[in-house]
Amino acid sequence: MPAKATRVLAIANQKGGVGKTTTAINLSTALSAVGERVLLLDSDPQGNASTGLGIARAMRRKTLYDVLMDGLPILEATVRTALPGLDLLPADPDLSGIELGQTPRRSYRLRDALAPIRATTAYDYVLIDCPPALSLLTVNAMTAADAVLVPLQCEFFALEGLTQLVRTIELVRGSLNPALEIQGVVLTMFDRRNSLSGQVAKDVREHFGTKVYETVIPRNVRVSEAPSFGKPALIYDMKCAGSQAYIKLARELVGRERERLKAS
Repeated sequence: MPAKATRVLAIANQKGGVGKTTTAINLSTALSAVGERVLLLDSDPQGNASTGLGIARAMRRKTLYDVLMDGLPILEATVRTALPGLDLLPADPDLSGIELGQTPRRSYRLRDALAPIRATTAYDYVLIDCPPALSLLTVNAMTAADAVLVPLQCEFFALEGLTQLVRTIELVRGSLNPALEIQGVVLTMFDRRNSLSGQVAKDVREHFGTKVYETVIPRNVRVSEAPSFGKPALIYDMKCAGSQAYIKLARELVGRERERLKAS
């Protein structure tokens, strides 16, 4: 079996409000809780992943903007979170005005910046929280990533948004990153009392088969409250249903990755 290398996963969905950043925060936390070394890379100009991990704007002296625009090494912009094993590369609104127009290898800037991280194997996982739109930031994330993890809200327009994302992944694979794949689809905001949630889950599983995680993330008030306290749900209320689901998801993800390594 090959030695374990840093695995880079872009957490992406071009549709907003699907639990993408919530998944980025809590999956990163859960992975660190089960013993993995994790770097969460905040690639959304809103910086919500940074805020949700308790990194206030005043603490973000260097951000992804400095990495992409000025070539600052990632480790010089990384901050430690309150959680052992979890570091953060923060974002701020400057990212929304990023200008890479004529920059050489503009779609590869993040991939190039991550090369030293991969070489040191300081982290088991790098998770990239992408913006909820197709932009140069999303393209950079997908070009840098080994695979895409897709949070999918259990609601009516979910499959339509997923179709758009799959098309984007195919475009990136065709021109920038031939090895890019969908690592998995995570069903979020699942409400067992709502028959529509069950129907969407059924449709997605029929369409994507084993790519869909068995773990389902439920709608949960405690998960929604946690970011306002600058804490992941697992720290805010570890016993709540949402936190337990993210722990289960982390274990399932690690299991999938072990099986992938065995098969390669």
